[in-house]
Amino acid sequence: MDEPFDDDSAGGAAGEVIRITLEDDTPARLDKALTLAVPEEAALSRSRLARLIEAGAVSRGGVVITDQKAKVTPGEIWEIRLGPAEPVETLAENIPLDVIYEDDDLIVINKPAGMVVHPAPGTPSGTLVNALLYHCGETLSGIGGERRPGIVHRIDKETSGLLVAAKSDRAHHGLAAQFEAHSVTRHYLAICHGVPEGSDPRLRGTRGVSFEAAGVIRVATNLARHRTDRQKQAVCWPPEGRHAVTRAHVVERFQGQAALIDCWLETGRTHQIRVHLAWAGHGLLGDPTYGGRRKLSEKLVGAGAQAAADFPRQALHAASLGFIHPVTGAQMEFESDLPEDMAALLAALRQGVSS
Repeated sequence: MDEPFDDDSAGGAAGEVIRITLEDDTPARLDKALTLAVPEEAALSRSRLARLIEAGAVSRGGVVITDQKAKVTPGEIWEIRLGPAEPVETLAENIPLDVIYEDDDLIVINKPAGMVVHPAPGTPSGTLVNALLYHCGETLSGIGGERRPGIVHRIDKETSGLLVAAKSDRAHHGLAAQFEAHSVTRHYLAICHGVPEGSDPRLRGTRGVSFEAAGVIRVATNLARHRTDRQKQAVCWPPEGRHAVTRAHVVERFQGQAALIDCWLETGRTHQIRVHLAWAGHGLLGDPTYGGRRKLSEKLVGAGAQAAADFPRQALHAASLGFIHPVTGAQMEFESDLPEDMAALLAALRQGVSS
């Protein structure tokens, strides 16, 4: 993509153009190729793309194509022209925020578990965007012609931790470019079932899993929506899905039953860490979607087993965030301590090991 895009689930600002060059492994059909190729943060679903094609908003070489089934080939450059955003009234709400850093161009928030980032039909209020509209008020200089925060990345509702949002167009474009280039550093702390070790022959035999120096585990697959459950993501292989790479290493072990791990992203796909760890056989404690029904052995971890069974969300926290300030050029680094619930879970696991 040659130009920055607007991360607006309603469809973008008037006159905005997304340019896409199709890669070698692209599907041969237009709607499928665009679904695979559009940046994830553009929030353009396949159905939305289909409507744009039919409306004459998609072109190749200046020629408008309205057939979703039109044949495409690698190397072609396609343009998607976004019309005015569908009207969505997003109200400012006085919701407390844990602000880690703020200036005229951006704001870094420590998001609590349970907060949705962006309004959607099922959650029109109580979101981070609603809170930012109230908190930032007149300091928002406008994104895409509207006074609203620029969301350039998201973390799941039940994941806690650091998130940066733009307050100005110039910051939005600069941050979006860094996320697109995968130059932003993001580390997550997670508590998983079992202990992912390089000595495990099962793990060594898992497709997409490899091992690097210092005990680092690398999981590289493609990810796409699950074929039957559209709320889930699933591991797949080219030409399907989008390339995703997660690295992790063990920080602390709990008698082989669980582990605290540090995960960092080379790419940033929906549910990426959760899906990759589940694929590797080490789903997150408390994850109702990908964690399975595994339980910790009470004999081995004592009090920790009950704490793990009672943990109400995926044990995942966005612990650090690093990027270049898009306006000043300064290197920005932020860290966030574990929230109380994950800290309590760790304490119970440690108590179980020592008891």
